[in-house]
Amino acid sequence: MSWRLTLVALVATPLIARAQQPVPRDSIHQHGDSLTRRPIELAPVTVTTTPARREDPGSVAHVSAQVIQRTPATDAYDLLRQTAGIEVHAQGQGPGFASDASVRGFSSDHSTDLALWVDGVPNNEPVNGHAEGYNDWNLLFPQALAAIDVLKGPTSALYGNFAMSGVVNARTVERFRGVSLWLDPGSHGRAESAVLAGFDHDTTAGVFGLRGVHEDGWRPHSAYTLGQAHARLVHQLAPATTLDAGVELYATGWDSPGYLTDAHFTAGAYNIVANPTDGGFKRRAQERLSLRVLANAGLLWRTTLYATQGRWQLYLTIPPAGGTTEGSGSQTEEEDRRYGFGLTSALTWVLPRAEITLGTEGRWDHASYENWFTTNRARDSAQTVVTARQASGALFLQSTEDVTPHLRLMLGGRLDALDTRDAPAAPAAGGVASYAKAVVSPKFGALYHLGLPVDLYANASRGFRQTDGVITDPTLPFITEWAYETGIKLDTRRMSGSIALYRMDVSNEQTVNPVTLAATSGGASRRQGVELELEARPSGGVALGTDWTFNDARYRQLIRATGDTTHPADTLSGTRVFNTAKYVGTVVLELAPRAALWHLRASANLVGPYSPFDEPGVLRPAYGLIHLSGGVRLGHTGLELGVRNVGNTAYRELEAGGFVSPGEPRTVYATLRYGW
Repeated sequence: MSWRLTLVALVATPLIARAQQPVPRDSIHQHGDSLTRRPIELAPVTVTTTPARREDPGSVAHVSAQVIQRTPATDAYDLLRQTAGIEVHAQGQGPGFASDASVRGFSSDHSTDLALWVDGVPNNEPVNGHAEGYNDWNLLFPQALAAIDVLKGPTSALYGNFAMSGVVNARTVERFRGVSLWLDPGSHGRAESAVLAGFDHDTTAGVFGLRGVHEDGWRPHSAYTLGQAHARLVHQLAPATTLDAGVELYATGWDSPGYLTDAHFTAGAYNIVANPTDGGFKRRAQERLSLRVLANAGLLWRTTLYATQGRWQLYLTIPPAGGTTEGSGSQTEEEDRRYGFGLTSALTWVLPRAEITLGTEGRWDHASYENWFTTNRARDSAQTVVTARQASGALFLQSTEDVTPHLRLMLGGRLDALDTRDAPAAPAAGGVASYAKAVVSPKFGALYHLGLPVDLYANASRGFRQTDGVITDPTLPFITEWAYETGIKLDTRRMSGSIALYRMDVSNEQTVNPVTLAATSGGASRRQGVELELEARPSGGVALGTDWTFNDARYRQLIRATGDTTHPADTLSGTRVFNTAKYVGTVVLELAPRAALWHLRASANLVGPYSPFDEPGVLRPAYGLIHLSGGVRLGHTGLELGVRNVGNTAYRELEAGGFVSPGEPRTVYATLRYGW
């Protein structure tokens, strides 16, 4: 497999010309001192990829294709950390081993509390033995992205399972003409290349891409190779009917250096390798077919049918790190094989003063999971061998109404039902277990336009996700939350911003130790805090943006099993939620004069005191990362240079039980792109 991916990297060659982005067609906009609605036009085909609107009563961060191209990021997680203010704790094991993305203090082990949808297809993996909702963002093809929206909180009725802290809604380019090539060398033996080609014949358009990446890694035994393919074809069957098909393919293989002890990290001993046989691979595919029908001037029907397939396998030794303490740790092998199908269908009515969307969602997933004790990749004994199937369905309703020229109400909700069946290889008495359950998630919101460029808003919503471990025990209940938010939005010609106060009360709180995979459930927690967002454009060539979350995330009641016979349990009540920071922030300054052929970008990520996994009461110091990038364009050719972590700051991406995944040091990137 590795030589094939390397061949893709060499043949695909370089990429990026700014692709034509689809315009949000079914949008609402402010005019004068009132809220007015544009006539309905054909919106993006897939139900859940419609762009979020600034005029909705909720918090949304928007990342454009231009920002994606100009950000010197290591991967998809780092891209959203730098551009959308998402808290990220990279696992440090290679692509395919999903990292932790967190919004508003949800620890999101493997990003399970945050839903990712790509062109209307959900990415979170249900009935996953490693983490329920395992969410590997490396499926994202960066050169083909038209935009990404981050919806904060469970406010939208379009999303159900795993949208506890919010949603990352990614949309790819719908129409593109010509060919663009990328070549991206960088530090640590990085070589990336990609090609994006497309045609647009009015009624028929297509976009096709290949991408390959190889990197030796900044630590020993941390090399990886990645290959991707992307295809999208749009055909207008009739003036009011459009068919849209898409395919995403992704494969990677990596070596893993493992975690460091806290003492090794503090001493800067990054060259230690826990086990030279650690590593893994991941393969993922999704296929999609969407239909959009504009029945009349005010009625739109959208349906998306999709299929997914995946397999990943990893060998990991935790703890301890190699060298002086080698020998007391244990290597484990995990393997996950899965496939599934799903459908989302919705009708949208656009009335003079209201918009109503009524839809249904169905999904079926089959997963086989194995966890083994191994020695140098040879199996010793099995911990878990299980096969499970899950069927889920939902009805959802989302409506907005302009009650007065100044007042907009958003009402809606979801009814979700899940049926999980598991079949262990050696079933206990009673054989195959099966259990069905349902949850109702109301959504309410209101926005008041003051007549100035200021809006007041508030919302209340319920969110949920399935608990870890349901693959072996289908009776486990949902984790649920009630979320509340109120805020102010400001929009002028040269400035836009918002300030929000939020609170999230969680029931059946769960924490999972990523070192031991031991889960503690049945508690309660609360996240509350303040979010600030500002974008200023003092002149045509200068833009300043900042995004901050100040968060107090604490367990209100949770008794943790320790595995220690002397102290078999302890309470986490009142302590900070594991794997979260007191604050996260981004600051961005960009210089890009309209007529100039150059641009410059400086940005910073700041992370407040951090609470490691499985270390109650411990807070690690705050840190900041600075990034610089710039580029020039001559004709069809562009050159971009970027430096990530300019100050070479040593920081902890993730810590659990005294073992650390260190963050990447100073890294240099270059992008040469050519398009015609």
